[in-house]
Amino acid sequence: MLDTVKRIAYTYFQDARGSHHWDHTLRVCRLCDRIGTVEGAEMDVLLTAAYLHDIARGRQDEANGAVCHAEKGAQLAAPIVAKLPLTGAQRDNILHCIRSHRFRGSHNPRTPEAMVLFDADKLDAIGAVGVARAFLFAGEIGARLHSDIADIEGTSAYSIDDTGYREYIVKLRKIKDRILTREGRKLAVRRHAVMEAFFNRFLEEYEGKR
Repeated sequence: MLDTVKRIAYTYFQDARGSHHWDHTLRVCRLCDRIGTVEGAEMDVLLTAAYLHDIARGRQDEANGAVCHAEKGAQLAAPIVAKLPLTGAQRDNILHCIRSHRFRGSHNPRTPEAMVLFDADKLDAIGAVGVARAFLFAGEIGARLHSDIADIEGTSAYSIDDTGYREYIVKLRKIKDRILTREGRKLAVRRHAVMEAFFNRFLEEYEGKR
């Protein structure tokens, strides 16, 4: 079943941007496997949701953020999930996981599987990989390297000021305190420290202090 889901999910990433391409999904799946095993999650449900969680990410990027990829992703996943040999409760849980995985989303993860997927997706946004993805995304949308605007949180997403550092300020530095599982928190503390040290050094070098 998971092989089938994996093949279907992959087809949604042919024209995806690098910051949210298929390799991001695979990293999230590996983190789900690691965290979910420790947390006692139902792995078939969790990994199915992990493979499908970002299938609508391209729709959000095309709309410059006007479309919620978590909401749209659940809609796109529904007919896929309906054909799987699962119970109704399992199918509902998979769609809930997808719908509630977004950091800026309006749905809170309620099941163990949804909590693990939320954490895994957020962990891939911090640490060394998270820093790299932040700058990769900034390049994809045409943002500059750094913006020294005083009110950085007042700048707009998908703009020239949507830099890697802006993403750190408005989102990434807050992720550690939003992690929901015990195992996820262990990983988040270490990744946060790496990311924080990088951005502190980045500002010092940018300003010519180091």
